[in-house]
Amino acid sequence: MFKILTLNNISVKGLQQLPRDNYEVASEITNPDAVMVRSFKMHDMEIPATVAAIGRAGAGVNNIPVSKMTARGVPVFNAPGANANAVKELVLAGLLMASRNIHAAMKFAGELEGTDAEISAATEAGKKNFVGSELPSKTLGVIGLGAIGVKVANAASSLGMKVVGYDPLISVQSAWQLSRKVKEAVSLDHLFSQCDAITVHVPLLDATKGLVSAERLAMMPSGGIVVNLARGGICDDAAVLASLDAKKLHAYVIDFPTAALLKHPKVLSFPHLGASTDEAEENCAVMVADSLRDYLEDGTIRNSVNFPEAVMPRGQGTRITIANANVPNMVGQISTILASSGANIADLLNKSRGEIAYTIIDLDGDVDVATLDSIRKIEGVLSLRHLPQTS
Repeated sequence: MFKILTLNNISVKGLQQLPRDNYEVASEITNPDAVMVRSFKMHDMEIPATVAAIGRAGAGVNNIPVSKMTARGVPVFNAPGANANAVKELVLAGLLMASRNIHAAMKFAGELEGTDAEISAATEAGKKNFVGSELPSKTLGVIGLGAIGVKVANAASSLGMKVVGYDPLISVQSAWQLSRKVKEAVSLDHLFSQCDAITVHVPLLDATKGLVSAERLAMMPSGGIVVNLARGGICDDAAVLASLDAKKLHAYVIDFPTAALLKHPKVLSFPHLGASTDEAEENCAVMVADSLRDYLEDGTIRNSVNFPEAVMPRGQGTRITIANANVPNMVGQISTILASSGANIADLLNKSRGEIAYTIIDLDGDVDVATLDSIRKIEGVLSLRHLPQTS
């Protein structure tokens, strides 16, 4: 029986992926084997030593102490792409609202008073103040071509926009999915200089903090739009506000409002709505529940932010999994200990990612506790799991 601690409300559809005959799931539980979380901030939390995995029902993992978990040999899973359609739709909504001045127009209409005839006259007189432009007249720059960025780029292209993308680390899978109409920018400066609108879809890292800067905003054509539904901090908000005040930038669409941003009439602030759809929450919960189940039951790793992908068909014997520092001769030391105990390796998979390595070993029979303890004592071994024979 595996115990799962939930730190937020998790979609029922996701929890249904964890069969009750083998899983106990609760918001209060002792000695959990894994944690499922959405937005709960875990950095100051005492994470039990029994926790073997953490699953984030979403994409970003800023609320999880990933480095600390890596040092403990605990994989952190997320749900990349599960909320991609929801974010894509909100990006398009933001672009349309900004291009057509919908927010200001709605505010104007909502404040009208008088008889129907008076309101009609005021409407006709006032509408000239909200004349907008159409999306096909614009070039959109998409920074980050992961699951979300690709969907945004393809959808914008389908709407008739010219689209330019920038992602020096684009995956083969994303490249296959990207419309051939999307052009490549050779640098960020190249992208900003030719785009009327910019949307960012990258994580908040040291390298991306302030990526949308005063210098790059100055390169954009006048009347530009910036959309940031990724993370606060990727855009230099002070620089954006200065550009808005100078009428260089037409609008800023942000999913992470601040006191300064909320006061500006050209800022469209959303209350972190990017992934807030029933469908996205269900998709995220299902994906992360499946990843946790695969890991707990078989040691399989998919969609981890800190461990390499490791998938090996399960044999009938005992399986052990080892997370360790990515240094030479680890597999050799492990194999030697197993051979000394008389255990026969039926299959083995070793994968690495940066400073972490992960090994799955299937044995023909079982292995004793003393042998497992000997492996745990190898310098550099972070964690070891023993998965008994399958029936």
